[in-house]
Amino acid sequence: MNGLLIGRFQPFHLGHLEALRFALSKVDKLWVGLGSSNRPSEKNNPFTAEERKEMILSSIDDSMKNKISIYFIPDLDNHVKWIEKIDTIVPNFDVVFSNDELTKHLYSKRITQVISIPFLKRDELSGTNIRDLITSDQKWDHLVPEGTKNFLINISANDRLKNL
Repeated sequence: MNGLLIGRFQPFHLGHLEALRFALSKVDKLWVGLGSSNRPSEKNNPFTAEERKEMILSSIDDSMKNKISIYFIPDLDNHVKWIEKIDTIVPNFDVVFSNDELTKHLYSKRITQVISIPFLKRDELSGTNIRDLITSDQKWDHLVPEGTKNFLINISANDRLKNL
């Protein structure tokens, strides 16, 4: 069975890592969709799709890498066209993993099973919180996997976020 997990991963954090593990416990293969892949860098979307892919791949082990494939999912203004576009990008899937109400609604209309992902420390583990901690020079690196931490340091994420 194949599954689909879509997220912005801005940046990829420990909650996302747990979401991948949870989804992989339910399926054989997992398609990971990097949402907003066509967005220019801005305060809420500071990392490109390629950068987010690198964060994920540098943060997971080989056994996970062998079971996932990463796809770029652009934003569209029309929700129905958005899920139709996803059909043209990712291979067939049997289940969608999401906590997003709109995504749940759109796929429920297709009679596609949607499974909610258990949140891990949601108050701390959010991209917004982590970006805010980085820009305010507070401790953030304990909230992301080692690969993401190294990536963010190497690209001077602090400077980028402050300049956006």
